[in-house]
Amino acid sequence: MEIEVERRGAVTLVTLNRPESANALSIAARDALEAALVAFDADPAARVAVLTGAGDKSFCAGADLRAVPAAPAGGTDSGDRPLVRDLGLAKPLLAAINGHALGGGLELALLADIRIAAAHATFGLTEARLGSMPGSGGTQRLPRLIGDGHALLMALSAQRIGAAEALQWGLVSRVVPGPELLPTALELAQAIAANAPLSVRAILRAVREGGQMPLAQGLALERQLFNAIRATADRAEGRAAFRERRTPDFKGA
Repeated sequence: MEIEVERRGAVTLVTLNRPESANALSIAARDALEAALVAFDADPAARVAVLTGAGDKSFCAGADLRAVPAAPAGGTDSGDRPLVRDLGLAKPLLAAINGHALGGGLELALLADIRIAAAHATFGLTEARLGSMPGSGGTQRLPRLIGDGHALLMALSAQRIGAAEALQWGLVSRVVPGPELLPTALELAQAIAANAPLSVRAILRAVREGGQMPLAQGLALERQLFNAIRATADRAEGRAAFRERRTPDFKGA
C-alpha cells in the first residue's frame, strides 16, 4: 500500500509508504492520500489526523518525477492539477516530518495545522533548480507562515534549511530527536482529541478564516463562533466535569 491508514483511538495515522522513492507521490499515491484524508474528515469517531512518511530519511520528496503519465489524447496532463490540494478539512491535521520535506513534500507539510520535525529533517522549495516553480501553494502559504524574506530565500535559492532554522523561522512548532518524533506527534494528537470536538473545529475555523480578514471582522467571527459554542452540550459537560473534578466525556454535540 502506498498510503497506509491506521486508527489509534480517535487519532488517524496516515503514512506515506514509498520509502524506496523518498515517499514521493505517484498519481496513485496522491489520489489515495486525498481519499484517506477525506475519509478521516467524514469519520465521526476520528478527531485528529497525523501525517508522516515511512522510514527515517524522507517525509516526502514531492512528485514522483519518474512516474509522470503522458497527457491523454485531447486532454491535459497531471501538471494542471496541484500535487497537493487544500481539501478544506474541518478537523486538525498534524505533520510529523521525519526527514526531507522537499518541493511538493514541503507544500504538503504546509497544509497541516501543526508541524513537528525530527532533528535531522530538512526543508526546501527546490523547483527552480529543475526549471520549474512551486505550484501547490509554496509561494502563497510559506510567505504567510514565515514571511516573504525567508520564503524567497528558500524558493529562489532552491537551497535546503535544517530543522533548527525551520523552528527559528516558525515553519515548525517543535523539533525532537528522530526516535521521539512519532510518539510526540501522537501524544499531541491524543491531547487535542481529548478536547471538545466542536471547540477544536471552531478554533480552527477562527484562526484559518480570521487570519485572512481585517482584525475587526476576525474578532466578529470569533465572537460568532464563541456564541455558538456556548449553547452546546459539550460546553455544559466541560463545566460540570471541572466542578466535579473528573474527566469530561465530550460527544461532539
